[in-house]
Amino acid sequence: MADFLTDIETIRARARQEIEKGPVTDAYGADLERVLQVLNEALATEIVCTLRYKRHYYTASGLYSEPVAAEFLEHAAEEQQHADKIARRIVQLGGEPDFHPDTLTQRAHAGYDASADLVEMIREDLVAERVAIAAYTEIAQWLGDGDPTTRRVFEDLLAQEEEHADDLRGLLERIPQSGRA
Repeated sequence: MADFLTDIETIRARARQEIEKGPVTDAYGADLERVLQVLNEALATEIVCTLRYKRHYYTASGLYSEPVAAEFLEHAAEEQQHADKIARRIVQLGGEPDFHPDTLTQRAHAGYDASADLVEMIREDLVAERVAIAAYTEIAQWLGDGDPTTRRVFEDLLAQEEEHADDLRGLLERIPQSGRA
C-alpha cells in the first residue's frame, strides 16, 4: 500500500482548522474565486438554455413540430437539472449561486433565441449546445486535478450536452427539405 504524502495526524489536524469551509481544504488546488465565477457563468448558461428550449417547445409549429417540440421539452428539463447541479456545487464550495435575471444573458456562454421557424429553432439550439460543449471541455481541462469534483460535474454535463447536440443534428437530418420552409 502506498504511503500518504501527509501523515494522518497532520491531515486530522488540518481538518479541524477552518472547519467552516466545509469541503474546501488545504488540498483544494484550484483558484476558488475563479471556480465560483466560472460555475456562475455555467449556471447562467444552463438557465438561458432552459428558457430557450421552453420557448421553442411552446412556440414550435408546423407539420414536423410535435416530435421536435417533445425533444425541446426533454432538453429543457435536462438543462434545468444541469442548473440545479451547478447551483448545488456553488453552495457546496461556499459560494452563492447567481440567479439574477437582469444579468443572465450577459453571463451565459450560449445565447437566447426567439426564432419562429422550426428549423431555425433546431439550428440555434444546436449552436448553443456546441458552445456549451466547447466551453465545458475547456473548463474541465482547466480544472484538471485542482478541483476534481467540479471537473467531474462539467464532464457529466458535457456528456449530456453532446447527446443533445447529436439529438438536434438527427432532427435536422429527418426534416425533409419541403418541411424547412
